[in-house]
Amino acid sequence: MKKNQNTVTKFRTLSEAHTALGFPKPKHPLISLLRNVNNRVPGTLQSGSHVLNFYKISYKPSAKGKLKYGQSYYDFDEGGLLFAAPNQVIGNYNESGEPAGTCSMYTLLIHPDFLLGYPLAKKIKQYGFFSYSTREALHLSDDERATIISIFEMVESELNSRIDGFSQDVVVAQLELLLNYANRFYKRQFITRRPASNDILTKLEDILDDYFKSSVDNGIPTVQAIAEQLNISPSYLSDMLRDLTGKNTQQHIHERLIEKAKEMLSTTSLSVSEVAYALGFEHSQSFNKFFKVKTKVSPLEFRQSFN
Repeated sequence: MKKNQNTVTKFRTLSEAHTALGFPKPKHPLISLLRNVNNRVPGTLQSGSHVLNFYKISYKPSAKGKLKYGQSYYDFDEGGLLFAAPNQVIGNYNESGEPAGTCSMYTLLIHPDFLLGYPLAKKIKQYGFFSYSTREALHLSDDERATIISIFEMVESELNSRIDGFSQDVVVAQLELLLNYANRFYKRQFITRRPASNDILTKLEDILDDYFKSSVDNGIPTVQAIAEQLNISPSYLSDMLRDLTGKNTQQHIHERLIEKAKEMLSTTSLSVSEVAYALGFEHSQSFNKFFKVKTKVSPLEFRQSFN
């Protein structure tokens, strides 16, 4: 389906976001928690996309649509938890191109400056789910939902209380608790979606097989290119594979490159430079370095071991 061409609205501050959504100015300039956001979103924002200069965590208690894993879909009428990092384009359309039309019960906005001086300022960048797409939302069981909502309510209570010298410490601790639970629940989701994950792993292997059978004029396959073919965000793909196999996407690509390199070095008369080019390396020196790092021997030394 042809996508609508929508203007991207940029929000630099929480105050700008509050104003656009029809909410009062935030009590704190760097963090706020909003309720029932979509009920107050102007039509101009519902039909477009936006970019925030801050982190966004939203919980939608219900949604009509389908969750997409690769080429397969799974119903998710129970809603889910969505994450977005600063400077990430956020769309308001579901997979069919229709407006989502669902209400975020809670939307937490956190400016990176709020975390300065806390270990979470660096740690938050390690949570891959901030780079997942909306179709890769975290879908919660009843118990998980109760846990997440209780944390939102604690954050809301703290933000509505009188600010003192402990307020920021308390809120940051609650944010870290929320993210740790989200990380745990995503691990559970990878397990419960294991059949879908295995299907994606099979498709990944097929893509790499096709790569080695065809021309390599485009160079070494990248994580981004493979994720696009699988219709999954790169971060979600790597996290899913790591949970399934213990290796991320890059490691899978490298492992297959080494396997193919060993096969070509041991069964063909191609020179090391020709093997490097056939595998997509622009320079044989890069291939030599890559092979030695992965195997502890040079390509020539590996070949000589078969003579």
